[in-house]
Amino acid sequence: MNVLFLYTELGGYTLNCMQKAIEKYPDLSISVVRWPLVDEAPFEFNFDGIKVYQRSNHDYNSLVELVKHSNIQTIVCSGWIDKDYVKVCKNFKGKMPTVLIIDNQWVGNLKQYLAKALNPFLIRNKFSHAWVPGSSQANFACHLGFSDDKIGKGFYVANTELFESYYNKFKLEKQKRMPKRFLYVGRYIKRKGIYDMWNAFIKFQEETNSEWELWCVGSGDEYENRVEHPKIKHFGFLQPDQFAKVIKETSVYILPSHFEPWGVSVQEFAAAGYPMLLSNKIGAKERFFKEGENGFSFEAANQEEIISSFRKMISLSEKELIKMQNQSNKLSLQVSTENWAKTLTSFKL
Repeated sequence: MNVLFLYTELGGYTLNCMQKAIEKYPDLSISVVRWPLVDEAPFEFNFDGIKVYQRSNHDYNSLVELVKHSNIQTIVCSGWIDKDYVKVCKNFKGKMPTVLIIDNQWVGNLKQYLAKALNPFLIRNKFSHAWVPGSSQANFACHLGFSDDKIGKGFYVANTELFESYYNKFKLEKQKRMPKRFLYVGRYIKRKGIYDMWNAFIKFQEETNSEWELWCVGSGDEYENRVEHPKIKHFGFLQPDQFAKVIKETSVYILPSHFEPWGVSVQEFAAAGYPMLLSNKIGAKERFFKEGENGFSFEAANQEEIISSFRKMISLSEKELIKMQNQSNKLSLQVSTENWAKTLTSFKL
């Protein structure tokens, strides 16, 4: 089976899924056409076993030739933003499975209802299947005309093997001495809610003079405008395999996004055994979060609720934090690379 992924912003976790799929199915061959890396997420990728093509070197005609000459049998397309990718899928629909990755949540706005009305001409004449991360995205796919048997679930899967190794490595040490540090990992862009988080943390410190700190990992347009404070530490961008020191020294994960269609980092840090503080706009909450069991949620952009969530978390005993650690790790294992590989090989006309 030869599969071609037409990808925009490729993530290391997706590449890991591809490589695990090849390990599981030796007859599987995967090729990827990808956009250049974005500045705020300069991941270093290991493409062992994957054929990689740069999007900048291909137009529509050469992409069609690539499909033909590589004997491609399934095309997977990451959304509809790249018009040439979409045209390629239209060209081959009916000849092979053409799979649309959808990470948009169904919110029922005018734009989505318009897409629903026009889906026979915009979507269903180009794609035979959809592949989604969660139930809200599956709902969107249904509105776009895909039947349940044409929708694959669990597209976004973290590298749980790597992050669970951190959990196992530091679990006993943390249980003996729980680090009093919150951790944010994500892009430094406004929609991630970083300013709400930083300002809420400063107010929380003014109220409590807590010994807890906030450690932040990432880069992006707002990095130069980051909020400085004696108990807020900025590390810049780290590769996933460089997280050992940060994970060893932190204990609670926070993601304050104003809008997060999914959020793979939630599964990553659940696998690493982190209690969670999450905004109510994060798609991955549906699988990897249970209120009060492995963390607390708050209304996005609501600083008072963020402060309240800080208070709730630091009021827990170490025994309660350890229980949340274990629950997060357990919840993280609901979606696996093995399931991802099975889904990839299950798309049939």
